[in-house]
Parts: sequence; C-alpha cells; structure tokens
Amino acid sequence: MRPKTGRTAFTLIELLVVIAIIAILIGLLLPAVQKVRDAAARTRCTNNMKQIGIALHMHHDAEGHFPPAIKETFAPAARDPKQWLGWMARILPHIEQTTMHTNMEAAYATQGDYRNPFENPPHTGLATVMNGYKCAADGRQYQATYAGGITVAFTGYLGISGRDLRSRDGMLCWNDTVRFADVTDGTSNTLMVGERPPSYDLVFGWWYAGAGQWDPAYGPIRNTGSLDVTLGASEINIRNTVNVEMNACPVGPFAFGPGDINKICDQFHFWSLHTGGSNFTFADGSVRFLTYGAASIMPALSTRNGGDLANAP
Repeated sequence: MRPKTGRTAFTLIELLVVIAIIAILIGLLLPAVQKVRDAAARTRCTNNMKQIGIALHMHHDAEGHFPPAIKETFAPAARDPKQWLGWMARILPHIEQTTMHTNMEAAYATQGDYRNPFENPPHTGLATVMNGYKCAADGRQYQATYAGGITVAFTGYLGISGRDLRSRDGMLCWNDTVRFADVTDGTSNTLMVGERPPSYDLVFGWWYAGAGQWDPAYGPIRNTGSLDVTLGASEINIRNTVNVEMNACPVGPFAFGPGDINKICDQFHFWSLHTGGSNFTFADGSVRFLTYGAASIMPALSTRNGGDLANAP
C-alpha cells in the first residue's frame, strides 16, 4: 500500500483564479507606471527649458539682446556671418558647450562667403544630439537620423516668434534681436520657448539650423525658421514647402491643443507628448506648464508689445 503524499499541483479553477489576480494587478500597475514615466519626462523637460531660459538671459547679458531665431541676408549683399544658424546654436556657450561653439565658428570660417550650416562636415553640430534640447518623452530625439537628404539631430523645443511667422512680434524672430526693453507687455506674461515634437517625417525640428517655411511674400524667398526652430502661437500655413502633405494642411491660424506625431498638420501648433498640455519658458526665465485650456490667451501671451495683456495661468 502506497503512502499518502501532499498534493503537488493546482486545480484548473485555482490556476484561472491566479491568472485573473495577476491580470488585475498588471492592469492596476501599468497606468501607475505610465504616470510615473510621464511625470519624470515632464520634469526633465521643465529642467531643460529652465536651463534654456537661463542661457537666453546670459546671451542677453553678453550681447545686449536675445538671439535671432535665424538670420539671413540676401544677394547682392554678402551672407550673414552665421547665415541660417538657429537660436539654439547661438546660445551654445551659455549651456556649457564651448567646444561645439568653437567648432561651429571654425566651420563658418572655412566656408568663406558660402556659409551653409547644413553641411556636415564642417558643421558637425548639425548631427550632434543635445541632451538639453531633447524631450525625454520622444525616443526619436535620442539619435541623429537621416532626414531631408542629410543626417540631423532634433529638438522638442521651439522659440516663439509671436502670433505667426509674419508678425515678428515675439521674443525669437527672423532677423530680429529683441531686448528686454522691447518687452512692454511684461516678461512674466510673455512666452519665449514652447514644446512641439519634430514632424513624423523628421523634415522639421532640426535644432542646429532650420530653414522652416519659405516665405516669398517678403520679396526674396526668406527662410523664416517657422516649424523648424520657431513657431507662432497662431501659426499659419503659407503652403510653400516641398512637402505635399504640408501644403495640403489648412491655412490656419492654428491653435494650441493636443497633437499626434503621425498627423502632419499638428506641426503648425504647440503641443507636447506630456498629458494635458505643454511646458513653456517665459521671458522672465520661469517655466510653467500650461494646459490646453489656455489656448484662448496664447496669442496675447506670445507678443512682446501687443498691448493685449493677459495673465498666464
């Protein structure tokens, strides 16, 4: 007669109960983990944008003005010494990137009157990923990628040019150098930098230099920087890029609101991969998270001297 032994296996019902409990726990834990990740990414963006604000202030202290979004001159005049260089590249010395700034200066010097920042080499910064300029919520910004025929690195932060690319009434504009004295609406109520991920095809959002929308209304076709290194709070689509999908988007104006990386038309407005809104750096250097409910006051907050005062929430 065999001795009795303890049971060594679950019944089918017990196994199903255990699986159900595990599934419930996973269902409870995953949203919590996602919230923690989102909070961490949002905090990192806040820190990055705070450092950007400090660097912009240091540039103002050193030069007497904020940097232009991009700067260009047209023939027959000689090209600007830093033709088409983005504002983020212009503040490199103030974010502890002196070596890269020195390399950038040397790259322009070797090009003579040609001065094209979209060539690597000599402009190695074009394809250098900058930790302080990338959003932790967007894995695409963690590496340089082949886009537009060249290898480039990207950013999730854009300067605010004002209401739109033609108004030039914001803090970081085409060919403009704004001073604190020009901000009559108050620095604590004037936006300077905001969040918007690069386009899904990576045509826009290049941190080092970005031509943006080409605007023929100025006379010579000017490279506004819009969609690339700057954006208006009520941006318009002038339908003059080589991207057919972009040209098919509405004319606008576009408003601050939720977006989707896979929707090309969402490149015309500020939004982020964080839940419920975006971080913004103000002209006084502070960083605040604005919910999409603030869309109605964004145009007023985007101008430096519009007289249409609005208090930031």
